[in-house]
Amino acid sequence: MRIQQLSELLEFIAKSRLDMKQLYSRLQRNADSTRVKMMLEYLQQHQQHVHDSIENYIDEAPTRMLDTWYKDITFEDFKKRCDDSTLAANMNEDDVLELHLDLENRLIGLIEKTANSTAVTEIKEALLDLVRVERTQQKRLVHSALRMEDI
Repeated sequence: MRIQQLSELLEFIAKSRLDMKQLYSRLQRNADSTRVKMMLEYLQQHQQHVHDSIENYIDEAPTRMLDTWYKDITFEDFKKRCDDSTLAANMNEDDVLELHLDLENRLIGLIEKTANSTAVTEIKEALLDLVRVERTQQKRLVHSALRMEDI
């Protein structure tokens, strides 16, 4: 995938969140454990929320920011990665968390890479803020998953 404008990056990230949601739905149907199913349900809701938040940002962001052009921003076929990802029916919470963090870190890395190649300070700061928010949400998710294990 080649990204040429900021609007394309944000649309790609939003769509990738729906790809992750679809993956978690598929895994949930195959999971044996009730706790894993609950975790996958939560992840689906979270992905939908992140998707909706990014779409709202796109709708409200100034066009001059969204029209920012980039050179040589490329990324893997994320949908294919999600479609090809599988876990055994006896998956546990750690397996799901590991998969989720891997996928999410790939998307965060793309945002970070784009931020680092951005010359406009305002856009760079906005992208780095998005990275910080994503990392904070990751930490909360990991803490919640660890608390879930204690129940």
